[in-house]
Amino acid sequence: MSGIGGISTLADHKRRRIEELTARTSEAGGVSLIRDAGRRLLRNPTAMVGAIIILLFLIIAIFAPLVAPHDPVQRFPELTKDLTVDSIPGATAGHPLGSDPLGRDFASRMIYGARQTLFVGVLATFIGLLFGVVLGAIAGAVGGWLDVLIMRLTDVMLALPSLLLAITLVALASRSTQWTVIIAVAVVNVPIFARLLRGSMLAQRESDHVLAARALGVRRRDIVLRHMLPNSLTAVIVQATLTFAVAILDAAALSFLGLGDPDINRAEWGLMLGVDGVRYFEVRPELAYLPALAIIFVALGFTLLGESMREALDPKNRR
Repeated sequence: MSGIGGISTLADHKRRRIEELTARTSEAGGVSLIRDAGRRLLRNPTAMVGAIIILLFLIIAIFAPLVAPHDPVQRFPELTKDLTVDSIPGATAGHPLGSDPLGRDFASRMIYGARQTLFVGVLATFIGLLFGVVLGAIAGAVGGWLDVLIMRLTDVMLALPSLLLAITLVALASRSTQWTVIIAVAVVNVPIFARLLRGSMLAQRESDHVLAARALGVRRRDIVLRHMLPNSLTAVIVQATLTFAVAILDAAALSFLGLGDPDINRAEWGLMLGVDGVRYFEVRPELAYLPALAIIFVALGFTLLGESMREALDPKNRR
């Protein structure tokens, strides 16, 4: 009887211990990985710096017509009258950053340049993400010879430097436009998303919930779309944040090299740096410094936030 009483006491102790741990968990709240990552991001100063930079960039880009003091393509007589090959007017009343080489308000062009940068970056990243997800999902879900074919194609593309591949794609076009830049940068990013998603889906293929779904007779299509794909997209979304920074840099580099939109009226930071900044660097170095700093500043913001998101979403970092 004493043995039975001891076992009963031990069982009661374990039960109370389990109830105590359950109560603590309930009080703390069952925190999911995404929710926990959000809390860590809010406590991460690096992530906050990146988020503030991105927020300022988005506000300036979206509300450019309200923020800019002038029309970015308008030429002003008070600026053009003092405009020569060896002299470009600096800051004056109503023109805080002075003039560009054609007598247009440089501050307004810098502000509208944020809008063009946002447009190119968002579209290039979205197109690359879309096609990368499709190819990665096919490779990870179907496997076999189709997986081998897609992965060897991505290996070839990843073996080339991204900027060199983008230059080659733009050079193949009969005429350079803003859309050729967007498509070239998007194509360069497709293999990155495809390989990343394919690896995540292969890891999901042997997970417990996928094996359980197979044992229950769930159709393969439903397993892929409802179980494997949604649980594999987190890493891809984080990568999209980092890719946005690379897309901005690649698009600016193509415009700098003269492979972007040839329209001189279009306010775009890479074009401003390549056409005006380099040509008139000795006359007004600000024409090169300011677009370059803007590009670096925005790319840094997305990089800081993307790296912080990657660390926050890593299950190994959960406390």
